[in-house]
Amino acid sequence: MVKPPPVASTLAAAGSSAAAWSDAAFAPRKRARDAVCSRTGYSSAAVDRALDRLFEPLTAAALGATIAAELGTLGVLDGFVERPGVGRVRALPLGRVCVISSRTTVGVALIPAIFALCANCDVLVKDREDGLVAAFFDTLAETLPALRERMRARAWRGDDDAIDLHGFDGVVAFGSDATLERISALLPFSRTFVAYPNKTSAGYVAREDLCDETAAAAIARAAAHDALLYDGEGCLSLHLLFVERGARVTPERFGQLLGRAFDDAARTDAALRSASGGAARAMARDLAAFRGSSTTYADPQCSYLVTVDPPEHVDPLLLPRTL
Repeated sequence: MVKPPPVASTLAAAGSSAAAWSDAAFAPRKRARDAVCSRTGYSSAAVDRALDRLFEPLTAAALGATIAAELGTLGVLDGFVERPGVGRVRALPLGRVCVISSRTTVGVALIPAIFALCANCDVLVKDREDGLVAAFFDTLAETLPALRERMRARAWRGDDDAIDLHGFDGVVAFGSDATLERISALLPFSRTFVAYPNKTSAGYVAREDLCDETAAAAIARAAAHDALLYDGEGCLSLHLLFVERGARVTPERFGQLLGRAFDDAARTDAALRSASGGAARAMARDLAAFRGSSTTYADPQCSYLVTVDPPEHVDPLLLPRTL
């Protein structure tokens, strides 16, 4: 059995590879971006923004700090470490790990895959059809060849070409409740299963941040891009924004700035699937107008919808590209 590389080497390789992929001009990234655009229908600007968010935080220092916060020290992944009051301790690898990617959140499977590699596990990622994870693994293997035999990525559809999950010691999966229930039912009780179900994101703007129109407009632009991220379908896509009153820029005025920011962002971020959810957004817009209880902003195609000060008893819409 080949001895795994020290965790510091794996972290350095992951950080170096992520730094290369943070460059929008990096050839493998450009090819992967085009493939993601083809699969999802997202615009190239939206995919580039998603890739920036994925790769820029993946530094060796940040990854190492996360592991150390969990385990106390990185050294336990390489061998026994003397811990005061505890004695000699070591973190043993789980074994073979399968990571099942999300349909919407671009590249999210890479993060648990990297942590599993740092823990000296063998990793298989169920890649999407765009092959983003496989392409990143190629870069990682070029940086640290010792990892090449310990990581794979492949796409599969349905039961006919699916991987037998019984052969894995742990499974990490992203998906809907129904998808996660099906995966869980396939696994023996003894297997480790880490599930990431559908979630949504909310934001908060403090009144101190709305001291003038310039600052408020910058926040509105960031919020619009967050709401359009992953076409508004990912767990990191913003759907709720709480705005504190008492600022120089009122929530009502901030809503106007949001509407303008969405209109600008939609021109570059809107997916080719811009009709997705359009009928539901139009119905929500018309219902708000009928109630007369809130202000809405939308383009003529209703490719996005901003509702300002909706009634408290009405549940959030949670539709794609709505805030």
